[in-house]
Amino acid sequence: MIFKYPWILLLLIAVPLLWLWLRNRDQAGSVFFSSLALTDKIKPTFRLKLRHGLIIFRLIAITPMIIALARPQMSLTRNRTFKEGIDIVLAIDVSTSMNALDFTIGGKRFDRVYIVKKVVADFINNRTDDRIGVVAFAANPYVASPLTLDHDWLLANMDRLKTGMVEDGTAIGSGIMAALNRLKHSKAKTKIIILLTDGRNNTGKIAPLTAAEAAQALNVKMYTIGAGSSGLVPYPVQDAFGRTFLQNVQLDLDEDTLQKIAAITNGQYFRATDTASLEKIYKEIDRLEKTPYKQPENTRYKEIYGIFLLWGLVFLLSEQLLSATILRKIP
Repeated sequence: MIFKYPWILLLLIAVPLLWLWLRNRDQAGSVFFSSLALTDKIKPTFRLKLRHGLIIFRLIAITPMIIALARPQMSLTRNRTFKEGIDIVLAIDVSTSMNALDFTIGGKRFDRVYIVKKVVADFINNRTDDRIGVVAFAANPYVASPLTLDHDWLLANMDRLKTGMVEDGTAIGSGIMAALNRLKHSKAKTKIIILLTDGRNNTGKIAPLTAAEAAQALNVKMYTIGAGSSGLVPYPVQDAFGRTFLQNVQLDLDEDTLQKIAAITNGQYFRATDTASLEKIYKEIDRLEKTPYKQPENTRYKEIYGIFLLWGLVFLLSEQLLSATILRKIP
């Protein structure tokens, strides 16, 4: 048993002093006589002796109450509570090919960017102990958020991602390097990049495999995701009058390069052809990259001041009841 406020126990020193004061006060009579000669031979009864014992009841009541004020506690189990987070950068393709409407929710078509942001938001909400950053890329990379534990702020920034926010194109190598720049000063033991694209590298000064080798050198694992259904996909286009209509187009996904990037960095490649498979992929990555626990432990305590407070009240009420009934003093 330990006490949260042990200094309060110093008040126990006052208990014997209080006993002396109450004892002397109780011996003072309320009726004065000129002589006690007539009462000297009268022996005190058991009831009279017991009445003097009421002081003990009062002191016994005060003692556990003082102990209760000091907050006595019992230690219970020790729980591991400290977690070592993982640093994760999400690299998301925002080239115009991500406008393809081949993903659906409840039978309604949505573009790839909308679905990716929705699925990624669920992934972020499940990684409460990890620092997460977001890099968007097309022809050039754009840092939407540095590594942060403020996931609300992160999600607000990620929600603004859309196609056309940077020059069009697909610079996968540049996107990887921008993500690596977020991780190069990281001290986390586990560093991850999750790269999602629906195209083929067609611009940028850095080749994707060169960027992958840089990631390997920095001990960064990469999970790559090829997004989009196979074959012809519905894509919104405008006619000469500015009217939008859907046209089936063939989009080029370079799965071979994405597989090589994952292999170089000891990661994995995934193929997402619809909303359900994309959700499954991020859940699988979440399962593969569990946040490790560290050894420091936290001891839980159970408050037991109520027991002492209860006993104090029992003796206090007993003292009051006896003094008002069978041990009543007149006057």
